Amino acid sequence: MVASAFTLLLLFLTGIARCVVEAEVHCYDFVIAEKNFTRLCKTKSMLVVNGQFPGPTIYVHKGDTVFVNVHNHGDYGVTIHWHGVKQPRNPWSDGTPYITQCPIKPGMNFTYEVVFSDEEGTLWWHANSDWTRNTVHGALVIYPPQGFTYPYPAPDGEEILILGTWFTYDVNNVIKEILKTGKDVPISDAYTINGQPGDFCACSKEMTYRWQVDYGKTYLIRLVNALMDEEFFFAIAGHNLTVVGMDGSYLKPFTTSYVMIATGQTMDILLKTNQSPDRYYMAGRQYFTDNLVFTGYDKTNVSAILEYRGKNNQLLSPFFPQTLPSYTDYDSATQFRKYLKSLATKEHPIDVPRDITTKMYITASMDKIVHNFSVDMDYTLVSSLNNISWINPSTDVLQAYYRNLSGFYTTDFPDEPPYYFDFVADLRDNSTHPLKGTKVKILKFGEEVEIVFQSTNLLNASDEHSIYLHGHKFYVLAEGYGNFNSTTDPETYNLVDPPYLSTASLPVKGWLAIRFKANNPGVWAMHCQEGRHLIWGMNTVMIVKNGSNLETSIRSPPVKMPLCGSSSVLRMFQLNQENNKSN
Repeated sequence: MVASAFTLLLLFLTGIARCVVEAEVHCYDFVIAEKNFTRLCKTKSMLVVNGQFPGPTIYVHKGDTVFVNVHNHGDYGVTIHWHGVKQPRNPWSDGTPYITQCPIKPGMNFTYEVVFSDEEGTLWWHANSDWTRNTVHGALVIYPPQGFTYPYPAPDGEEILILGTWFTYDVNNVIKEILKTGKDVPISDAYTINGQPGDFCACSKEMTYRWQVDYGKTYLIRLVNALMDEEFFFAIAGHNLTVVGMDGSYLKPFTTSYVMIATGQTMDILLKTNQSPDRYYMAGRQYFTDNLVFTGYDKTNVSAILEYRGKNNQLLSPFFPQTLPSYTDYDSATQFRKYLKSLATKEHPIDVPRDITTKMYITASMDKIVHNFSVDMDYTLVSSLNNISWINPSTDVLQAYYRNLSGFYTTDFPDEPPYYFDFVADLRDNSTHPLKGTKVKILKFGEEVEIVFQSTNLLNASDEHSIYLHGHKFYVLAEGYGNFNSTTDPETYNLVDPPYLSTASLPVKGWLAIRFKANNPGVWAMHCQEGRHLIWGMNTVMIVKNGSNLETSIRSPPVKMPLCGSSSVLRMFQLNQENNKSN
């Protein structure tokens, strides 16, 4: 049936071309193109989806499938990743450049099939090519299945709040130069809430994001940390927040006066509008854990306004949240994470792996490769996991693995670091001389895996890391300060109701213990979500082998996957596929 002109116009104005093919299958068109935006008194052109910043929200129910046709009208290759979506048996649509696909070239398009499984709550999507996700991102809202409801009283309304990073220039051009020189990344000029910096930034007050609410209601806030590098504190003046979910999983509800959300995480929060009808700032600031000797940071306080409908004095400034922690408040960040526990009910059960077949101890380090030791020392900044700094292959790992092509990666990512020492001591002059490589870890289908991540203080530059695993979720068993003790620290593991996440914080000068079951066949990246660390190589890949039958094996690839320019061998495979399909 042909849509009416009015319907097409409405779809265009909302920025989303959407069709419902059947009850649980949806279609979207994403057009990535440059558009001018003005913030902080300056105008710049930047890549966005469907003319929007942040981009359009995708709404689904648990278990739905979404087809997203991405049209690249930009000037360089891009991919789109569906952060926190497991994509069972479908790594082809994970959208990780040079790991599950090659970028969509300018002027080309590619249709992603996004398969939702057990996710329920809030997730997000974003570009996954260098720092393009800075402007190309949006929310994923996953409602309970049809006929079911939340494990808490249904809210009276909901609001999506997306935290973003703002640069007054095209930061992607700067990152291109940094990738050549190996030097440090720039500090942002401001942060944004739903695309606006807020009242405390130049030329911004008139456009500060406002959310109007009614007194005596309960609202669901869907909070997304789409920042490039920053873990973030967030609070609302005069109001408590009840956290009920994270990363598309339910938590035991707990009430707090602030939240700390890691880079790439999402959070579901209930807000009771029970204060005097007035205006209140929703505000956030960076949680900074790096060493100020080496790097500064953006001290901007981003703000939006919660505004009660009815009588309130528009001439007075809104109240500011006095409970918002300071930039370097380690104790507040650590204390907040202690409250995170899975709901773990009959309706929302958990299954913590107990029969561990693979144990890994992975160090996460900032380091440098010195090219000469002259007075003007020439060096390249790198980051690594177990002293391996990732480099992208000439074609994606998934194609090479699926086609059984050699020469694109090796299967010797180590289970432990090459050296043991006091990882958290003052190591300002020390380097472990990291190796660059494309090393992956092979896991059998069904293996139960425990990984302990250890932050190191090489170069006296320990920092908090947001660890993200594609294709799976994991249980966060424990975290701690200092070096992990393999004898005593496992005694602190929470095996009863650990949070079930896709992204978790590795504490500065500390450790993080997780477990997961490798039950999703495919090629899956595991890395620090912070853009600064990711582009320097804090990344590896887990290849989960096929199981014993079709339902536990990787699906066949789409006919027309984007190809890398030099992949003549893979182009031959694609031509053979097309010829076989036409015969």
